[in-house]
Amino acid sequence: MSDRAPLLIIAAGGTGGHMFPAQALAEVMLRRGWRVRLSTDARGARYVGGFPHSVEIEQVASATFARGTLFNKLLAPLHILGGVLGATLRMRRDKPAAVVGFGGYPSIPALAAAYLLRRPRMVHEQNGVLGRVNRIFSKRVDVVACGTWPTDLPEGVEGVHVGNPVRTAVLERAGAPYIPPGDYPMSLLVIGGSQGARILSDVVPVAVADLPETILRNLRVSHQAREEDMERVAGFYAQAGIDADVQSFFRDVPRRMSEAQMVISRAGASSIADISVIGRPAILIPYAAAAADHQSANARGLVEAGGAIRIPERKLDAPTLTAQIAAVLGDAQGAVMMAHAALSQGLPDAPQRLADMVEELARKGQDR
Repeated sequence: MSDRAPLLIIAAGGTGGHMFPAQALAEVMLRRGWRVRLSTDARGARYVGGFPHSVEIEQVASATFARGTLFNKLLAPLHILGGVLGATLRMRRDKPAAVVGFGGYPSIPALAAAYLLRRPRMVHEQNGVLGRVNRIFSKRVDVVACGTWPTDLPEGVEGVHVGNPVRTAVLERAGAPYIPPGDYPMSLLVIGGSQGARILSDVVPVAVADLPETILRNLRVSHQAREEDMERVAGFYAQAGIDADVQSFFRDVPRRMSEAQMVISRAGASSIADISVIGRPAILIPYAAAAADHQSANARGLVEAGGAIRIPERKLDAPTLTAQIAAVLGDAQGAVMMAHAALSQGLPDAPQRLADMVEELARKGQDR
């Protein structure tokens, strides 16, 4: 690709919730002839395997105030300052046409540098409540793009609803025909996100084992569990005679989701975007410890449309979950209606809409 092509810097934190929509934007911008550089930290680097090979990867010095020892928390400002200084020097040299932050502490260096150098800049918030970093920068960027609508925004900040971009692998399965539950092989997909998946590993296997035999005999489970939980989860399924594939990370979630009769998931913004673009009935268990309870806000649209059932974490137990799984998998017509309702909430053009905003931002930046 020509060095004269405009450069987009994408800055994202180290969770799938930030990295998947960042990947989706990168894919579109590359197709439009842009150069793309991803700025992330060591945690985010775990996700770069899904990004197109032509994306430049820049690992920045960053830190979080939320985890680690007291000493590490005290050092966090120094790590972030070092990242900002490095990003500013590189940005002064490379002069990106636009900078887009997707949230998380690793997005601070690039966004701060863009602010200091007055480069065109924007943030994309995936959740129904602004994350800490996006909230800090919301009044210091040109545009705030919102994935979940409505989004709780600071006073004086206006957001633009574009939806949550989904990766090409998800778009390829968009609206895939739904096979309703019946007396034949069925699939259940369980995804917990990068945080807070332990309760799903504690409750879901027990709930599945208690399903009526008419459902259980046809059921195959794909269960994403934390590494420390994998052995006991797989052991429980095996002891109960349930056909289950337990892994710490599924690289083919779009395929598994499109083949599933039902999804059990946290209410992360990216997960909900995938569920609605592909169109599958879901049971959502919002992560109770999520900042400002943003996962409950994320789930609202899908639940109100009739595409998902929400179970608050405090009310989650095996009998409750068993009853809800059985209600969906035991009612083919109802499951089809849920799949269609979920699909009605999908915004498969979100990557294009966000890319249009980036290009418009860059054009305005040239006119400054």
